[in-house]
Amino acid sequence: MLELTLCNELLHADGLSLHRQCEVARELGYAGLELAPSTLGEAPHRLGPGERAEIRRMIEGAGVRVTGLHWLLTGYPDLSITDRRVRSETRGVLCDLVDLCADLGGSVLVHGSPQQRVRPEGISDEDLLDDLARLFAPVADRAASRGVTYCIEPLATAETAVVNTVEEGVRLVDAIDRPAFRTMIDCSAAGRVEPPVADLIRNWIPSGKIGHIHANDTNRGGPGMGEDPFHDIVAALIETGWEAPVGVEPFRTIVDATVTAGVAAATLRACERGLG
Repeated sequence: MLELTLCNELLHADGLSLHRQCEVARELGYAGLELAPSTLGEAPHRLGPGERAEIRRMIEGAGVRVTGLHWLLTGYPDLSITDRRVRSETRGVLCDLVDLCADLGGSVLVHGSPQQRVRPEGISDEDLLDDLARLFAPVADRAASRGVTYCIEPLATAETAVVNTVEEGVRLVDAIDRPAFRTMIDCSAAGRVEPPVADLIRNWIPSGKIGHIHANDTNRGGPGMGEDPFHDIVAALIETGWEAPVGVEPFRTIVDATVTAGVAAATLRACERGLG
């Protein structure tokens, strides 16, 4: 059975406390939460050891766990992975977020944050790749030292012009050449840029270069809120032996965030049962 984890920002936006978010996730059958750092307050990378320990105790005490972090730079509008002027500061924050993930018990960081990856004008593909590799290599080393995996997330072309396909993510993985740095498949973005998603899963998971999966619909809702063929996507995950958590990441709700999370989980479980 696939292990599901719930991205927490919609629950947070609905005004649910972190403790209540944990309760909702547990009640709906999720193994844990994939946290957007900005939901933990301002400058989450600066949370002290005691604060981190307390957050972890509270979450695990509620019967779930932190599986990872995503939306890493959303709370840092002045940082960028493509602006050389803030490269050092951005790298420092990302390394600190690696530590935060590990301290909270997470195992994966997913780097999306489209507003902080705007492609510079006039830069060649080769120079862009080199710049990204220079920025991320020390972050990958920090991830390795903390026992977590850092993933660059291919995003749709409507969001960014920097890393839009799984193949482009793999090129960056190969350029950095660190075991702790991987790419991932976001079903919504991949479904808009390079469908069908099930074929991407079958093609790329055996390569060992995929570190995470986000389950969401191309209409930006959760599984079950659109027409995407999640029965094929789930079948591909199971066929390829995917064992890591699958992050449910809707960007809009049906009724509210709790109902949305429930529909998504029920849809994915129904797809699994249909394979039996």
